[in-house]
Amino acid sequence: MTAARIHRKAVAWATATVLAGLTAPALSAAPASATPASPTPVSARTTAVTAATATTSPYDSTYYKNAVGKTGSSLKSALHTIISSQTKISYSAVWNALKVTDQDPNNSSNVILLYSGVSRSKSLNGGDVGDWNREHTWAKSHGDFGTATGPGTDLHHLRPTDVKVNSVRGNLDFDNGGSAVANGGGSRVDSDSFEPRDAVKGDVARMILYMAVRYEGDDGFADLEPNEQVGNGSKPNIGKLSVLKAWNEQDPPSAFEEKRNDVIYDTYQHNRNPFIDHPEWVESIW
Repeated sequence: MTAARIHRKAVAWATATVLAGLTAPALSAAPASATPASPTPVSARTTAVTAATATTSPYDSTYYKNAVGKTGSSLKSALHTIISSQTKISYSAVWNALKVTDQDPNNSSNVILLYSGVSRSKSLNGGDVGDWNREHTWAKSHGDFGTATGPGTDLHHLRPTDVKVNSVRGNLDFDNGGSAVANGGGSRVDSDSFEPRDAVKGDVARMILYMAVRYEGDDGFADLEPNEQVGNGSKPNIGKLSVLKAWNEQDPPSAFEEKRNDVIYDTYQHNRNPFIDHPEWVESIW
C-alpha cells in the first residue's frame, strides 16, 4: 500500500481504527471474452476527500455516471440498476473463482480465509475438517435462495472460510459481542450473532449491503434488506444495520478488498460492489 493511499485513508476515515491490510495479489487468470476495459490500477488510484468524506472513483464518469450526485432511495435505485447487469456463474464454478479472487498475495498456492485470516492451500477445498469451503456471507437461508445461480453464486459475498469456523457462524446475523471462536482469528459468537475479526468487519458490512442493493425482489428472488434485529432466521433480512454501518466506517476498504472487486468485475461477473468504491454511499442510503 503506497504512502499516498495510507494518507488518503487516514483523512477520509479520521475516526476509523487503522488496520493492517493485505497487499493486493498479482492475479493471472485469463479474462472472460466480454471483459470490460481495464481500470486504473489500484496502486495508481487517488481519492478526493471532502468534509463529508465523499470519494471519487475511476468509474464515476462511466460505470457510476447515473448514480453520482444522488442520495437515499434514488441512489439505491440507480445502483441497483447498474449492478444488476452482470454475468452469473454456477455454484461449481465458484470454487475456482475463489482461488483467484482470494489468493494470498504472499503465496500464490493459497487463499486467505475470511473469518480466521489463515492462509490455506487452494487444493484443500471441500467439506472436511482442515478444508475451506464457500461461505455465503449473506446466509443463504435468509431469503431461502440456497445455491441458486444468482444470489447463491454471487462472488461479491461468497468467500473461502475454514469449514469449522463456517459451521460456527452458520446463518447467524452480525453483531458485536460473544465468546472467542476457536481458530477464528479474533472472531466472536453468541447464541444469536457472529462478530468477524476486526480486519474484515468492513468487508462483511460492504458485502451485506451490496446484496441488499443488488437483490430487490425483481428477479425471482426475495427482496434482501438489512434490519436492526438478530435471529432473523429464514426471513430475507440480516442485522444489525447500525453495527454494519459502524463496521463500514471502522474498517475502510483495503487494497486486497479493492483488488478483489476489480477481479470480479474484469474476469467474472462484470459488476462491482459500489460500497468498496464509495464507502460513504452506505450512509447516503441508510
